[in-house]
Amino acid sequence: MIEKRQFYIDGSWVDPVTASDFPVIDPSTEEEVGVISLGSQADTDAAVAAARSAFDDWSRTDPSDRIALVERLLEIYNNRAEDMAEAISLEMGAPIDFSRAEQVAAGSGHIKAGLRAARDFQFVRLLGPHAPGAKILMEPVGTVAMITPWNWPMNQVALKVVPALLAGCTMVLKPSEIAPFSSVLFTEILDEAGVPAGVYNMVNGDGPGVGSQLSCHPDIDMVSFTGSTRAGIAISKAAADTIKRVSLELGGKGANLVFADAGEEAVRRGVADMMENTGQSCNAPSRMLVERSFYDEAVEIARDAAEATEVGPAHKAGGHIGPLVSQAQWDKVQGLIQKGLDEGARLVAGGLGRPEGLNRGFFARPTVFADVTNDMTIAREEIFGPVLSMIPFESEAEAIRIANDTPYGLTNYAQTSDEARQRRLAHRLRAGMVVLNGKSRGSGAPFGGVKQSGNGREGGVWGIEEFLEVKSVGGYPEG
Repeated sequence: MIEKRQFYIDGSWVDPVTASDFPVIDPSTEEEVGVISLGSQADTDAAVAAARSAFDDWSRTDPSDRIALVERLLEIYNNRAEDMAEAISLEMGAPIDFSRAEQVAAGSGHIKAGLRAARDFQFVRLLGPHAPGAKILMEPVGTVAMITPWNWPMNQVALKVVPALLAGCTMVLKPSEIAPFSSVLFTEILDEAGVPAGVYNMVNGDGPGVGSQLSCHPDIDMVSFTGSTRAGIAISKAAADTIKRVSLELGGKGANLVFADAGEEAVRRGVADMMENTGQSCNAPSRMLVERSFYDEAVEIARDAAEATEVGPAHKAGGHIGPLVSQAQWDKVQGLIQKGLDEGARLVAGGLGRPEGLNRGFFARPTVFADVTNDMTIAREEIFGPVLSMIPFESEAEAIRIANDTPYGLTNYAQTSDEARQRRLAHRLRAGMVVLNGKSRGSGAPFGGVKQSGNGREGGVWGIEEFLEVKSVGGYPEG
C-alpha cells in the first residue's frame, strides 16, 4: 500500500490540516493500491500564500537561473524515468511499455522543448524601428493555479509547470486525485532540483474541493486547466468574479478525413491512433470520415484492425492497450456504446462488456461503429474510450462540413495524396491543430483548440507566452 498523504507547500512536505483519505485504485485489478489525502480550504490557502510570497523574488530572477533549474529538473526526471513509468502505469492503467515510451517521454519532450524556447526568448523587445525607445516587456502573470487530468499525467504537468517556471511565475498544482502518484514523484524531482521554497506547491484534492477553491481564490492571478469542457465552463464562471486569466485545454471530437487515394494504411493508422491510450486522449481521431467510393473497404479494414487490437493489464509487457481509468469511466463508455446501438449505428467490431478472458478490471472492447450520422450521440459527445465512429462522405466539401459540424475544435486529421487538397484542408478545417497523413507537428508546436475545445496554447514559445503579461513602455533608456 502506497501512502502519500502529505502536500508540498513552501518547500516542505506537510501533513494536511484535516485528514481526508482518498483511495487510489489500480484500474487493471480494481484493487486499492494506495491512499492520498484530499486538501481542505486551509491547505489551499497555505499553498497560495506561499506562492504569493515567493513571487516577487522569483519573478525578478535572471532567466538563465530559471533555465538552470529546469535543466536540473530534466536530468533528475530522466534518471527517475522508470519510477515514473511504473507510477503512471499503476495509477491510470497505461501498459508499462507504453508508459515508458510515450507517457514518460511526453514529459521529457515538453521539458526539452521548453528549454529550447527559453534559451532564445526575448523578455524585452523593441516595438519597432519607427518608435525609438518604445519597448515591450514580457512579464510573469503572477501566481498560477494548475489543474491537471489523469489521462496523460506528465504530458500535462510538464506543459504547465515548466513554462510557468521559465516565465517567472509561482504556482500551485492540483493533479488529478485519480492518478496522483506521478505528480507526487514529479514534486520530489523538483524538490531535488532545488526549486526555491514557495515557487512550486502541490496540494492533492478533487475538483469540487481544491479545484474550486483555487479557481475563485482572490490571490490566484491565472488558472491553467486541462480536462473536460463541462469542468472548464465551471472554472471560467468561478474565475470571472476576480477577472483571472483562464487558459483551457478541453475536450475534442476529432475528425479524420480519409480520401480514396489514401489507401489501407491510412485506415489502419487511424484505428491505431484512436485506440492508443485506450481512447483516453482529447485529440483522438474519433470520427473517421471516409470517401464513399472507399467506404465499404475501409469499414472492413477498420474491423480487422480493431479486432487485432490486444487488450491486457497494465503491468504486462507488450503493445496492447490497457483498461479505462475507473469504474465511472467504464460505465460512461458502456452507456455511449449502448447509445450507438439504440440510435441505429452498425456495430462492426467490439461492443458492450469486457474483452474475452478479462472479467476483472476496467477493460473495454475496441469498438467500431459504421454508418454513423453526425447527429448521433456517439458522433457528438466525447466518449474517451476505444470507440471509433465511421461516417461516409461524397465530396471534399461535404467532408469539411461534417468535420466542422461539432462544438469542438481541437485536432482534425486528413489522409490524401493530393497536395492541393492537403493545403485546402489545412486551412478550412476549424481546429487548433491539423495533422496531414500522420506527419508530426514537431517538437514545441503549440497545443490547443478553438470553440469548446478551449483557449490558449501550450508548448514551446507559445507555452511560455501563455504565462506572461505584455507591458508597453515609452522612453525606455538604451543600454
